Amino acid sequence: MTDVRGDALPAGSVASRAAALAVETTSERIPRHQVIAFLVMVAFFVVAPFVVYPVFLMKALCFALFACAFNLLIGYAGLLSFGHAVFLGSAGYATAHAAKAWGFTPELAILFGTAVAGALGLVTGALAIRSRGIYFANITLAFAQMIYFFCVQAKFTGGEDGIQAVPRGTVLGVLDLRQTHTIYFVVLAIFLLGFVVTYRAIHSPFGQVLKAVRENEPRAVSLGYKPEQYKLLAFVLSATLSGLAGATKALVFQLASLTDVHWTMSGEVVLMTLLGGLGTVFGPVVGALVMITLEHYLAQLGAWVTIVQGMIFIVCVLTFRRGIVGELARILRKPL
Repeated sequence: MTDVRGDALPAGSVASRAAALAVETTSERIPRHQVIAFLVMVAFFVVAPFVVYPVFLMKALCFALFACAFNLLIGYAGLLSFGHAVFLGSAGYATAHAAKAWGFTPELAILFGTAVAGALGLVTGALAIRSRGIYFANITLAFAQMIYFFCVQAKFTGGEDGIQAVPRGTVLGVLDLRQTHTIYFVVLAIFLLGFVVTYRAIHSPFGQVLKAVRENEPRAVSLGYKPEQYKLLAFVLSATLSGLAGATKALVFQLASLTDVHWTMSGEVVLMTLLGGLGTVFGPVVGALVMITLEHYLAQLGAWVTIVQGMIFIVCVLTFRRGIVGELARILRKPL
């Protein structure tokens, strides 16, 4: 590599300039259009519970956070996990058990469930991160199936019945989660926290290195970066945020069940991310809203719901190749 005068630069200087460029890029102020999009999203979710059924919205928020966490892994690190539901479901079980059997307060139960998901992410990532492509995806799927059968057999999980009647309790001794609108705004706050963490990770030097590894791993290695470490950090962060979504969902529905650890849930989050826009900031949120809305309003079709969802997804993919938000960003010529 050469400088502006055409003189050769040493490898150390190249790495230094690359790191400096990443810091300079991420230190720029947030684009105005992204600020506007964020404010519109917040305003929508603040007003929505007074118009739409709050429990439906809370489910959408939990899955939106789950999709954002998954998008961090596949959209920016280029890692496709077929077993990401294990982090959603395991955190739900841990949170439900801690709240019901151990009497944890809601905030401690959520933190415990999130920590369990993060620990599982560290173990899974350490085993799978050395593999690539379909091999990585298969390892994550195999690990998820192991956890699924553990949840079926373990006594504390309740088997096929799951853990039911999970107490919601009171957050910090002040906010009574038995009140529908109270728990809604607590869930909204948790979602926004996870969303901001994801956004910051994407637009930090860490996120820039992830993108570099995704685009050209050998060149990132030549610059002095260690791709496996960055991939592992991305995997653990994604697993932790997925766990936060699962822990919150367990308190919302007062239930932890096998549905959340089943492999089909991993497939759903893939659809949400692709439908909204892979590698976009707001795409997973839109994709989750669309998928949950379809599930809600097509539930009366019974077994046909998955077929109808599949057809709608195929049409959307053929029409919006970059996803809904991805196509909108292309039309506006501004990243969303």
